[in-house]
Amino acid sequence: MPKLNANLSMMFNEVPFLERFGAAAKAGFKGVEFLFPYDFAAAQIREQLDAHKLEMVLFNMPPGDWAAGDRGLACDPAKFQQFQDGVGKALEYAAVLGATRLHVMAGLRPRGVSEDQMREAYLRSLRYAGAEAARHGITILIEAINSRDIPGFYLNNSRQAFDVMHYAAVPNVKFQYDIYHMQIMEGDIALTIEKNLDKIGHMQLADTPGRHEPGTGEINYPFLFGHIDRVGYTGWIGCEYRPAGDTVAGLGWAKGYL
Repeated sequence: MPKLNANLSMMFNEVPFLERFGAAAKAGFKGVEFLFPYDFAAAQIREQLDAHKLEMVLFNMPPGDWAAGDRGLACDPAKFQQFQDGVGKALEYAAVLGATRLHVMAGLRPRGVSEDQMREAYLRSLRYAGAEAARHGITILIEAINSRDIPGFYLNNSRQAFDVMHYAAVPNVKFQYDIYHMQIMEGDIALTIEKNLDKIGHMQLADTPGRHEPGTGEINYPFLFGHIDRVGYTGWIGCEYRPAGDTVAGLGWAKGYL
C-alpha cells in the first residue's frame, strides 16, 4: 500500500501555511513535505510537526530568488558560492525539523554558458551538497521537471538524471521520481520505476494534464500503486498536486491509503 505524504505548498491552501499541518493530520496524513520553509523560523515548523505527530519528509534547498524567476542554482557556475550558502542554511533547518531528504533544484539554463560548463557546475554542486549532507545522514534528491511547466529547466528526464548520478558518483544522491513530470516527458512509468528502483529516493504524484489529484486525468493510479508495491518500493510518495477544488473533498481517491 502506498505511503502517502501531503505536500503543504500545494494542498490545504484553504488555510495559512502553519495551519496546514493540522489539516493534513486530520485528513489522515502521517508525513508532510513542502517547497521551502525559509519564510518561517524552523522552531515554528517543528512545533507544528510535534503537535500533530507528523514526519518531515522533504523540503527544497534555497532556489535563489524565486520571485525573480530563479528555480535553483546548481547548474550555474557563477552561483556556486550562493549555492554553498544555501546548502548550509538547508542543513540548519533539516537539523531542527528532522528531515532526512533535501531536494536540490538544478536550476534554469544560464545564458551564455555551454553545456559542458553547466554539466560540470551541476556535478560540482551535487558533490558538494552530497558530502555536506552525508555528515548529517541526509539524502540529496534531484528531480527532472517537464519543459512545459518550467521552460529552460536543466534536468528534464530520468535518463539525464541517472547519467548525472553516475558521473557525480555520490552515494547519497538519489532520484526524486515525479510521476506527473515523467508522464509528460517520457511515459513508460511502471518499467522505469521497476528498472531503477535502487536509484529512487522519493516519489511524487499528480495526474495529467491538469496536475490535479489522481483520477482526474490519464494516469491509471490504481494499477501504478499496485505495481509500485509489487516491485518493492516502500518509501514515501508525496502528493504534489493542485486540488481541483477543496482539498479534503478531493481526497476520495486516497480512501484506504490514509
